Amino acid sequence: MIDDFEARGKRERLIAELRKKGITDEEVLRAMGTVPRHLFMDPAFLIHAYTDKAFPISAGQTISQPYTVAVQTSLLEVRRRDKILEIGTGSGYQAAILAEMGAKVYTIERQRELFLKAQKTLSSLGYSVYFFLGDGYEGKPHFGPFDGILITAAAKEIPDALLKQLKTGGKLVIPVGDSSSQVMTLVKKTGEDSFDYSSHGCYVFVPMLRGIVKEK
Repeated sequence: MIDDFEARGKRERLIAELRKKGITDEEVLRAMGTVPRHLFMDPAFLIHAYTDKAFPISAGQTISQPYTVAVQTSLLEVRRRDKILEIGTGSGYQAAILAEMGAKVYTIERQRELFLKAQKTLSSLGYSVYFFLGDGYEGKPHFGPFDGILITAAAKEIPDALLKQLKTGGKLVIPVGDSSSQVMTLVKKTGEDSFDYSSHGCYVFVPMLRGIVKEK
C-alpha cells in the first residue's frame, strides 16, 4: 500500500478545496490531509480519490464525499481520547479520520465483506480501532457511554438505543430523512433524558438497515 508524493499533493489540493467550502476545524483538516483516502478505494477509482465526490465501494456501498466526512466530523467536535461510536464502517475511511484525531473508535458494520476489508486496511496503516460485525441500531451499550456517535447511513428517525448510549454533554450526528434526501442532524445530550437538536444541511446517504447481512 503506497502513499506517494503525488497522492500527498492531491490531498493538499483537496484540503484547500474543503477550506473554500467552509470547513474550519483545523484538526479535521489535518487528519484528512494525513489519511490516504486512495487506499480505501478500489484501484479503478484511484484517479478520482481526491476529488470531492462519493464513490462506490464493495457490497453496494459508497465512500462518502470528503466534504461530508469533514462536516460530520466537525459537528462532533472530537477531542483526543474521546470515545466515539461509528455506525457503518464501510471502507473504514471515516474511522481512520477519527483515529488519526486521537479518538478511541468503536465501529459497527453489518456487511462481513466490508467488515473484514476495513480491518485489514486500518491495521496496515497502524490505526487501532475496535471493529464489530453487528446491527448498528443496537449500538454497543456495554462499551458506552460515548462522547460521540456518528452514523454514516440515513435513518428515518434517530434510534432511541443510540441516544441512551451518549454521555451527558455528548453529541450524535446522523442524516435523518427518507431515501431521496436527509437533513444532517446534530443531537447534544443536555441531561439524562434531555436533548438539543440542530440541522446542518441536506445530504443523500445509503439507508441505515437492521440486522447483519447473511453470507450466501
